[in-house]
Amino acid sequence: VAKSDAAHHGLAAQFEAHSVERQYDALCHGVPDAADPRLRGVRGVSFEPGGVIKVQSGLARHRTDRQRQAVVWDGSGRHAVTRLKVAERYADQAARVSCWLETGRTHQIRVHMAHIGHGLIGDPVYGGRRRVNARALGQAAAEAASGFARQALHAGVLGFEHPVGGDTLRFQAPPPADFAELHRRLCESAE
Repeated sequence: VAKSDAAHHGLAAQFEAHSVERQYDALCHGVPDAADPRLRGVRGVSFEPGGVIKVQSGLARHRTDRQRQAVVWDGSGRHAVTRLKVAERYADQAARVSCWLETGRTHQIRVHMAHIGHGLIGDPVYGGRRRVNARALGQAAAEAASGFARQALHAGVLGFEHPVGGDTLRFQAPPPADFAELHRRLCESAE
């Protein structure tokens, strides 16, 4: 996206320093909850004020499937930190979570959400086999979730300092139509 070498180097330096603001919305299976004893026992998970869950691990290529990333603890991976907070709950079946990246690794949110047992709806690689229960949320929500054709992840905010002018820039994007429709169906069922 940079139009000059100076802009390119300035943006690269901000990404390396982890000063770029990146916020994502995700729709996941289940509800990540700090009160859940299972979640409290997951390696790399800690809790911060305001209901924020912090996931911290190494990420590296999967040992057998080179197309995937995996959580690693042996020091071979790159340091990765994701913070998330539940924004909406849909019974105990699904949740909309806001995720903030301290680091930016390949598939980071998808891998970390799967690591804590809350894979993203529609994620064919890391999402697992979980399904939204039609009895709990209704047939329309269950069908919308099972038919979602991609991972339910949306990059909503990107913010950084202009690498030449120094102005603070912050860009927001509304969710795409398919994500908004899945969210609507989940909301309707939870009412």
